Amino acid sequence: MPQLYLASGSPRRRELLTQIGVPFTVVSAPIDETPLPGEAPTAYVERLAQAKAVAGFAHTDGAGVVLGADTTVVLDGVILGKPENREQALAMLGDLSKREHQVLTAVALTDGQRSVSRCVSTTVRFRTISFEEALRYWDSGEPVDKAGGYAIQGLGAVFVSAIEGSYSAVVGLPLSETAEMLEQFAIAVWQSHEDPATR
Repeated sequence: MPQLYLASGSPRRRELLTQIGVPFTVVSAPIDETPLPGEAPTAYVERLAQAKAVAGFAHTDGAGVVLGADTTVVLDGVILGKPENREQALAMLGDLSKREHQVLTAVALTDGQRSVSRCVSTTVRFRTISFEEALRYWDSGEPVDKAGGYAIQGLGAVFVSAIEGSYSAVVGLPLSETAEMLEQFAIAVWQSHEDPATR
């Protein structure tokens, strides 16, 4: 069975792969995540996922399969990235309050010969968020490195009143679709329940 490499520094994605029993090795894949002028959100996340997979493959000595992924939050067709400061985070949470938004997660796999990618869209609805709540949430430190300024698997879960689609995709990796894609590269799920990152 081919070795799987994860081209991501995200602890959430490590946890999700471990959850479905897929051993992996983390490789570094820093890329420029700036959206291109006029780039559609779906095209943006797919491009980044593919770029991460290709960048990660450069660190594998030409062997194995590399998984790259990217997640972004979209409100009214506008990409909400990671907040750069408190003001930006509070503005994002204010915009998301009492509204529906989409979370797009793209997954890409490559073995150097062929590449596949998929983009999964999940609709998330927030309840009303008061300014005081948003301020306390920012002070928790959680929003700093999260697309859209929140983490559904963390403290930010209290804002979510409804979700339609893949919960794991909002966290960072759509597990059903990822398992199907891994199967195309002869990588099975449920191999192990031990966290490879702790070996």
